[in-house]
Amino acid sequence: MKTNDPLRQHLINLLTKGEAHVNLESELKDFPLELRGRKPPGAPHTPWQMLEHIRIAQWDILEFCRDANHKSPKWPEGYWPKTEAPPDDKAWNKSVKQAMADLNAICELVGDPKKDLFTKIPHGDGQILLREALLVADHNAYHLGQIVMVRRILEGK
Repeated sequence: MKTNDPLRQHLINLLTKGEAHVNLESELKDFPLELRGRKPPGAPHTPWQMLEHIRIAQWDILEFCRDANHKSPKWPEGYWPKTEAPPDDKAWNKSVKQAMADLNAICELVGDPKKDLFTKIPHGDGQILLREALLVADHNAYHLGQIVMVRRILEGK
């Protein structure tokens, strides 16, 4: 997505490109099947759990921005999957696809010149679209960093 507004373009780049960190799509798309439900000793979460956590949290933020009637999942259990491993390859692919679709929807909101990045979200308690976009970028980067680290440990790199 391209926009003529430099702030909006910087936000979209932060959300989608691997400028200072890995990006969501490239890290998760071809993630090794045999590592998705594993974790190294002492690690709190598997790659599957972190992917689902990213997807759920990102979806929640998106829906909060779009829908005054949206109800967030219960914290913290509603933001994490029940299992350490995906039920099958299709579940992983579906989660990646949904995470990417929601990320694209966030970028569309950010890129829409009709949306004021600085106006309080009417049904919130002080949040603005700029803050929500930065929250998604920060949260995704944090957990993607964890996924990269867990993968490298499991692969012995």
